Amino acid sequence: MKTEAFAPAKINLTLHVTGQRADGYHLLDSLVVFADIGDRLEITSAPELSMTISGEHAAGVPADARNLAWKAGVAAGWAGHISLEKVLPHGAGIGGGSSDAAAVLSALSQQGNAISDDVPLSLGADVPVCLAGEATRMQGIGDRLVPVDLPHLPAVLVNPGIPIPTPSVFKALITRQNPAMPDTIPAFDTAEECAHWLKGQRNDLEAPAMGLAHEIALAVSELRRTREVLLARMSGSGSTCFALYPTVQAAHLAACEIGVAHPDWWCRAVQLN
Repeated sequence: MKTEAFAPAKINLTLHVTGQRADGYHLLDSLVVFADIGDRLEITSAPELSMTISGEHAAGVPADARNLAWKAGVAAGWAGHISLEKVLPHGAGIGGGSSDAAAVLSALSQQGNAISDDVPLSLGADVPVCLAGEATRMQGIGDRLVPVDLPHLPAVLVNPGIPIPTPSVFKALITRQNPAMPDTIPAFDTAEECAHWLKGQRNDLEAPAMGLAHEIALAVSELRRTREVLLARMSGSGSTCFALYPTVQAAHLAACEIGVAHPDWWCRAVQLN
């Protein structure tokens, strides 16, 4: 039996670090959305677990037990072959590995495999929200998820090609006790309304990540210079940055601007929701 799965890019519109538990896990309050671009997988039953990786960003991605998609198969007690087309840059703060793992779990569920409720979180804090695959407020250590109704958000994703290890970014974070988002996220009718509200929120990892890689600050700066931009910010722990626009056309024009100025950057116009 073969099942195809899509693993969309995960974008943190906000990422508030609100504390740290005694066991070292950070507490987060984040508004998460997903793009219409992502990795593609095929899951096929077989006697043993195996994996092949292809695509633009296949280089450097392990095809063994170090890969989160592989770990998802093991955690689900499944044997088979995983074919992964790597469209998203890895180590980029857009949940590529977590989204791949969630896609494997989703595909296995479609095939009739029973997945224990504790499996997603055991694979990583971002896997449960990636399994949900919709606009979500993610809190705690990724275990508290509340769906959020958001409009479609035309956007540009930019990655300057600098992988940033998440532990290094958290280590560089000075303050771990920061305010959460408001208790209630308002309803938005337009991308402009959403972007205006987001300006009052934060990504607490943006400053420490910029301190580790000046390319992130440059990417945000370049996005802020594009026409009709509503908001520009880093996603997750970096190094991917995003900008929001009022229309799909504006996003595509901005992507062209960035692509011409920085042909070595990964740059895509997308829709987020």
